[in-house]
Amino acid sequence: MERRSFLKASAALGCAATVVGCKTDSDEVNVVPPQPPLTEEQMNWSSCTCNCAASCALKVISQDGVVTRVESDNLGTDKGVELQSRACLRGRASRQKIYANDRLKVPMKRVGKRGEGKFIPISWDEAYSTIASELRRVIDTYGNDAIYWQYASGTNQFRAGGRESSKRLLNLLGGFLDMYGSYSAAQIAPASVYTFGDMSSSAYKQMNNSDLILSFGFNPSETRMSGSGGGLDYSLACQQVEAIIVDPRYSESALGKEHTWLAIRPGTDAALCEALAYQLISQNQHDQAFLDKYCVGFDEKTLPTSAPANADYKSYILGNSDDGIAKTPKWAAEITGIPELNIIKLADKLAAANAPYITQGWGPQRQANGEQTSRAIFMLPLLVGKLGIAGTNNGNWPRHAHSLGAMPIGTNSIKAKIPCFMWTEAITNGVNMTAVEHGVQGVEKLENSIKFIWNYAGNTMINQHSDTFGTAKILEDESLCEFILVHDVQMTPSAMYADILLPDVMDLEQHDIVANPGTDMETIIAMTSSVKPPFDVKSCFEVCLELAKRMGVEDGFTEGRSYQQWVEFVYESSRKRNPALPTYQEVIEQGLVKVSQSGEGIVMDKFIASPVENALNTPSGKIEIYSERLAQMSENWVLPEGDIISAIPKFCDTWEGARDTVTQEKYPLQMIGHHTKGRTHSSFHNIPWLREAVEDAVWMNPIDADSRGLKSGDTVIVNSKRGSVRTVTKVTPRIMPGVTSLPQGAWFKPENGVDIGGNINSITSLRPSPLAKGNPQHTNLVQIKKA
Repeated sequence: MERRSFLKASAALGCAATVVGCKTDSDEVNVVPPQPPLTEEQMNWSSCTCNCAASCALKVISQDGVVTRVESDNLGTDKGVELQSRACLRGRASRQKIYANDRLKVPMKRVGKRGEGKFIPISWDEAYSTIASELRRVIDTYGNDAIYWQYASGTNQFRAGGRESSKRLLNLLGGFLDMYGSYSAAQIAPASVYTFGDMSSSAYKQMNNSDLILSFGFNPSETRMSGSGGGLDYSLACQQVEAIIVDPRYSESALGKEHTWLAIRPGTDAALCEALAYQLISQNQHDQAFLDKYCVGFDEKTLPTSAPANADYKSYILGNSDDGIAKTPKWAAEITGIPELNIIKLADKLAAANAPYITQGWGPQRQANGEQTSRAIFMLPLLVGKLGIAGTNNGNWPRHAHSLGAMPIGTNSIKAKIPCFMWTEAITNGVNMTAVEHGVQGVEKLENSIKFIWNYAGNTMINQHSDTFGTAKILEDESLCEFILVHDVQMTPSAMYADILLPDVMDLEQHDIVANPGTDMETIIAMTSSVKPPFDVKSCFEVCLELAKRMGVEDGFTEGRSYQQWVEFVYESSRKRNPALPTYQEVIEQGLVKVSQSGEGIVMDKFIASPVENALNTPSGKIEIYSERLAQMSENWVLPEGDIISAIPKFCDTWEGARDTVTQEKYPLQMIGHHTKGRTHSSFHNIPWLREAVEDAVWMNPIDADSRGLKSGDTVIVNSKRGSVRTVTKVTPRIMPGVTSLPQGAWFKPENGVDIGGNINSITSLRPSPLAKGNPQHTNLVQIKKA
């Protein structure tokens, strides 16, 4: 077939599909690669900008504007600061994504109910006119704070072509309701800031200087698979350093790398840490001098004067505070499922280590008590006084290099921000949302509910948000949110709820500069393209520029710069902050440049060396085990029954937690989600190659499967209070008894009240965590039965 004929046929098929309804099942996506004419091959460097945050280099081979194959970085020695920015199977499947049948091809408008997926093609002119008209109507009717820019992470790293373009436009129109936090790390971020003043951490290379790696839910082998993204560094370090892994699931990062796997019940990591603290303190193995000098609130000596008696951490651990419970290994063993003797052994190893590297992934904090989990883990290096020296870490995720900035978005006149997880509340109850009950920032109370959603390059709106069935009902009601704009590359479950649906360009079709944030180096990639977008698609910058023209803010949007001039401007601005970066012209000419990071990457080394001169960004300037700010919030905030904000780290039982025996009568199994190598969140779900590479199945321990008469491959229904999912089983001892795990990111596909697509968020809860108001995706109780 001639390329022109292929494009015409594909466009016709795409338009026909939109009239009768678009399907999202990956089985129905049949990739039809075009047949390129025999002209000379072109090679361009590009990047996979999905949100694993690695942005790996891609070597794109094309003929006559059509991608023929995708390779990856093979330059340099692949050692030290020349690690290859090798893409994983997801990035290398980008050709399948470009030519997938469910790629959005032309602008469309909705003709059926929201969620039905019925659209008809329209011209770009009609699309622009409708969007501009709706923006103006909502602003004039409700105000700019009724416009919400939706959390989305389908693309990362663009200097001028991504999310910043739309935020810049909205700010020029008077502002918008913004959000803060993330679905990935909402709870650990404030936990770290309240403790250390920021989210800094040690570099991966410090693992090699350690004599004990202790990790909690840390899984770079499935989440950061780039050649320079951390998985390789971690694997190599584990070959020479003892590694102890705490995780309910024996993940790919544990497989063959661990010396000890401690299987733990989800949401109980803080109880384990408290038992370790008890053992260290009671055996006088803690570093009192370190805690006195650098920390606030370990014991009564450093407790702020505003704190009540016995409110210090030591009193709480030893059972001398209000609850009167000593947090002994025996106490923790009953909660965590880890035997008492193993907890004591771990405490002894911690005490004996000269340089323990303690870290955590972001899974343990995506719990109903996630803030407490992170703060409890932060306590471990403090207790043994091993921080600020080679081989140590403060308990945060290891550091990655980040140098490049993005297009300035201007000033948002709307000061209100909501937690990113609270947007459905802001649709149904926005006018009643407050700072002390819902975590609103910038103002005491919202003035408007959300009436307009701008959703660019993201599938959060349906697939990645909790309680998908409940969220769908909210979005279906046009009297609540009155207009939804979606700009994306594929017909995702979120796109099905658009009023206007715009087709975006893809990574391999764009020109920009991105950076692969390595562990000890950064790979700067000049994205160029010889690929011709096969359909009538436009970038976010192009869309926003045209809307800016129609709404009278073009000059402010461009400041006289074209898109490429913005890319160069932003890059050179980044270079002023980091002179080690090559010039813009050098990057363009070389295509790919590796830049080593300066320094040893030891977190808090300066503070430990000179705590007064290098005070932390906390109110006291020290590490705050006891936070007066949190103590005040615990008194002033309005919290649901059972939710706790505390001045010191504390294990908290939660709804649908390990000890919620009432709910467990009907839903006896804990369920968590996990990332797989076949998706980045929900990106790449529609690529058949990747569905074949990694099976979507619910993990069950043989004990739980046998008691239900289940074996691997059986079709089952997973039920929670929120909804039901149909999937198949994977029976494996790699998950502890009483716990199950479902891969996250599968696309929602409701059928007769059951999600047959396998999306874990069909069973997760909209109830946020107490402090961050974050996503509690791994706090679920379920029952599993044969379908």
